[in-house]
Amino acid sequence: MKKVLFLCTGNSCRSQMAEGLLRHLGGDNFEVFSAGVMSIGVNSLAIKVMDEIGVNISAQGSKSIKEFLGQQFDYAITLCDDAKEACPVFPGECKGLHWSLDDPAKANDIGEERVVVFRRIRDQIKSHIDLFLKKNRT
Repeated sequence: MKKVLFLCTGNSCRSQMAEGLLRHLGGDNFEVFSAGVMSIGVNSLAIKVMDEIGVNISAQGSKSIKEFLGQQFDYAITLCDDAKEACPVFPGECKGLHWSLDDPAKANDIGEERVVVFRRIRDQIKSHIDLFLKKNRT
Protein backbone atom coordinates (compact mmCIF):
# COMPACT_ATOMS: atom_id res chain seq x y z
CA MET A 1 0.00 0.00 0.00
CA LYS A 2 1.39 3.40 -1.00
CA LYS A 3 1.12 6.32 1.39
CA VAL A 4 0.20 9.67 -0.24
CA LEU A 5 0.00 13.19 1.23
CA PHE A 6 -1.68 16.03 -0.69
CA LEU A 7 -0.70 19.58 0.27
CA CYS A 8 -2.15 23.01 -0.48
CA THR A 9 -2.35 26.35 1.30
CA GLY A 10 -5.32 25.91 3.65
CA ASN A 11 -6.36 22.25 3.34
CA SER A 12 -9.84 23.49 2.52
CA CYS A 13 -10.46 22.79 -1.19
CA ARG A 14 -7.85 21.31 -3.54
CA SER A 15 -6.09 18.93 -1.17
CA GLN A 16 -9.41 17.85 0.35
CA MET A 17 -10.84 17.03 -3.08
CA ALA A 18 -7.63 15.21 -4.06
CA GLU A 19 -7.69 13.16 -0.85
CA GLY A 20 -11.30 12.16 -1.42
CA LEU A 21 -10.78 11.31 -5.08
CA LEU A 22 -7.69 9.17 -4.57
CA ARG A 23 -9.29 7.37 -1.63
CA HIS A 24 -12.40 6.73 -3.77
CA LEU A 25 -10.64 5.75 -7.02
CA GLY A 26 -7.51 4.13 -5.61
CA GLY A 27 -9.25 1.77 -3.23
CA ASP A 28 -7.09 -0.25 -0.87
CA ASN A 29 -3.91 0.44 -2.86
CA PHE A 30 -3.37 3.81 -1.16
CA GLU A 31 -3.36 5.31 2.31
CA VAL A 32 -4.33 8.93 1.66
CA PHE A 33 -3.93 12.12 3.71
CA SER A 34 -4.13 15.85 3.10
CA ALA A 35 -2.82 18.91 4.89
CA GLY A 36 -2.25 22.61 4.44
CA VAL A 37 0.45 25.12 5.15
CA MET A 38 -2.25 26.27 7.58
CA SER A 39 -5.56 24.66 8.51
CA ILE A 40 -8.67 26.73 7.73
CA GLY A 41 -11.51 24.18 7.55
CA VAL A 42 -13.11 22.28 4.68
CA ASN A 43 -14.90 24.53 2.18
CA SER A 44 -18.62 23.77 1.81
CA LEU A 45 -18.47 24.15 -1.98
CA ALA A 46 -15.69 21.55 -2.15
CA ILE A 47 -17.99 19.19 -0.25
CA LYS A 48 -20.89 20.03 -2.60
CA VAL A 49 -19.03 19.44 -5.89
CA MET A 50 -17.54 16.19 -4.61
CA ASP A 51 -20.99 14.97 -3.54
CA GLU A 52 -22.12 15.59 -7.14
CA ILE A 53 -19.77 12.81 -8.30
CA GLY A 54 -20.51 10.45 -5.43
CA VAL A 55 -17.47 11.23 -3.27
CA ASN A 56 -18.30 12.25 0.30
CA ILE A 57 -15.57 14.39 1.90
CA SER A 58 -17.76 15.93 4.62
CA ALA A 59 -16.09 13.88 7.38
CA GLN A 60 -12.56 14.88 6.36
CA GLY A 61 -10.98 17.36 8.72
CA SER A 62 -8.65 20.23 7.86
CA LYS A 63 -5.10 19.57 9.08
CA SER A 64 -1.79 21.43 9.24
CA ILE A 65 1.36 20.02 7.66
CA LYS A 66 2.88 20.15 11.15
CA GLU A 67 0.78 17.08 12.07
CA PHE A 68 2.72 15.02 9.51
CA LEU A 69 6.31 16.13 10.09
CA GLY A 70 8.65 13.18 10.52
CA GLN A 71 6.21 10.68 8.97
CA GLN A 72 7.14 8.67 5.90
CA PHE A 73 5.21 8.92 2.64
CA ASP A 74 5.69 7.39 -0.77
CA TYR A 75 4.40 10.60 -2.37
CA ALA A 76 3.98 14.21 -1.25
CA ILE A 77 1.91 16.00 -3.90
CA THR A 78 1.70 19.79 -3.75
CA LEU A 79 -1.30 21.39 -5.43
CA CYS A 80 -0.22 25.04 -5.39
CA ASP A 81 3.00 27.03 -5.58
CA ASP A 82 2.76 28.20 -1.94
CA ALA A 83 2.59 24.61 -0.72
CA LYS A 84 5.48 23.64 -3.00
CA GLU A 85 7.69 26.30 -1.43
CA ALA A 86 6.63 25.43 2.13
CA CYS A 87 6.70 21.64 1.69
CA PRO A 88 9.08 20.05 4.17
CA VAL A 89 11.40 17.22 3.27
CA PHE A 90 9.94 13.91 4.36
CA PRO A 91 12.18 11.04 5.45
CA GLY A 92 12.70 7.93 3.37
CA GLU A 93 11.99 7.50 -0.31
CA CYS A 94 9.26 10.16 -0.61
CA LYS A 95 8.70 11.32 -4.19
CA GLY A 96 7.60 14.91 -4.60
CA LEU A 97 5.09 15.79 -7.32
CA HIS A 98 3.65 19.22 -8.11
CA TRP A 99 0.28 19.87 -9.71
CA SER A 100 -0.18 23.66 -9.97
CA LEU A 101 -3.91 24.36 -9.59
CA ASP A 102 -5.83 27.59 -9.04
CA ASP A 103 -7.45 28.06 -5.64
CA PRO A 104 -11.21 27.92 -6.26
CA ALA A 105 -11.87 29.64 -2.93
CA LYS A 106 -10.21 32.79 -4.32
CA ALA A 107 -12.59 33.02 -7.28
CA ASN A 108 -14.48 36.30 -7.42
CA ASP A 109 -17.50 34.65 -9.03
CA ILE A 110 -20.77 34.43 -7.13
CA GLY A 111 -23.63 31.97 -7.11
CA GLU A 112 -23.62 29.24 -9.74
CA GLU A 113 -20.52 30.71 -11.45
CA ARG A 114 -18.55 30.07 -8.25
CA VAL A 115 -19.73 26.45 -8.20
CA VAL A 116 -18.56 26.12 -11.83
CA VAL A 117 -15.04 27.17 -10.75
CA PHE A 118 -15.02 24.49 -8.04
CA ARG A 119 -16.20 21.89 -10.57
CA ARG A 120 -13.43 22.87 -12.99
CA ILE A 121 -10.74 22.45 -10.31
CA ARG A 122 -12.32 19.16 -9.18
CA ASP A 123 -12.20 17.87 -12.75
CA GLN A 124 -8.57 18.98 -13.17
CA ILE A 125 -7.65 17.14 -9.97
CA LYS A 126 -9.47 14.04 -11.21
CA SER A 127 -7.48 14.14 -14.47
CA HIS A 128 -4.22 14.31 -12.51
CA ILE A 129 -5.33 11.45 -10.26
CA ASP A 130 -6.37 9.31 -13.24
CA LEU A 131 -2.82 9.69 -14.66
CA PHE A 132 -1.28 9.07 -11.25
CA LEU A 133 -3.29 5.85 -10.92
CA LYS A 134 -2.22 4.64 -14.38
CA LYS A 135 1.41 5.04 -13.33
CA ASN A 136 0.96 3.56 -9.85
CA ARG A 137 -1.42 0.62 -10.14
CA THR A 138 -0.06 -2.43 -8.39
